[in-house]
Amino acid sequence: MAESFLSAIKNEWLHRFVFTTRAKARRQVIRYIEGFYNQRLLHSALGYQPPFEVLNESLSTPTAA
Repeated sequence: MAESFLSAIKNEWLHRFVFTTRAKARRQVIRYIEGFYNQRLLHSALGYQPPFEVLNESLSTPTAA
């Protein structure tokens, strides 16, 4: 999964920018993860749902004591 993620971030996001500092590169990586990868990108390992939806479902499902 990590290799797939790194490939996606390079191909879909980072090649669009030229970074002058590490801080700017870091901000863009965070922007990609929080704004696209976790919110909209469908993951086959999660039943073709974005991670944010899976997290919300798990938090709203009551658990047995």
